[in-house]
Amino acid sequence: MTKETIERSSGNVFADLGVDAPNEMLAKAKLASAILDVIEQRKLTQYKAAKILGTDQAYISKLKRGSELRRFTLDRLVTWLTKLDCDVTLTVRPKPRNHECGLLDVSV
Repeated sequence: MTKETIERSSGNVFADLGVDAPNEMLAKAKLASAILDVIEQRKLTQYKAAKILGTDQAYISKLKRGSELRRFTLDRLVTWLTKLDCDVTLTVRPKPRNHECGLLDVSV
């Protein structure tokens, strides 16, 4: 019998997996999830959602799969949320002194 090792998450799965730009990827994932939640709440088909967002159905499918999240820009995801009648607020403030660099964070 092998002994399992459990490692505590940092709170960012992308950082835990060693993905490049983990904070940006987490922000994209949160925005994508918010978009998909609205699409589901409104019971929109991928085709109808694509029409509203001014894109192709294939992009909605890719967003849903999450496999090509890196290809979506933050700007595109924010724009899609506003096209789905969501307010998006960006807050810019000085970083805390104990942080090496600024942080990108999305709260949904």
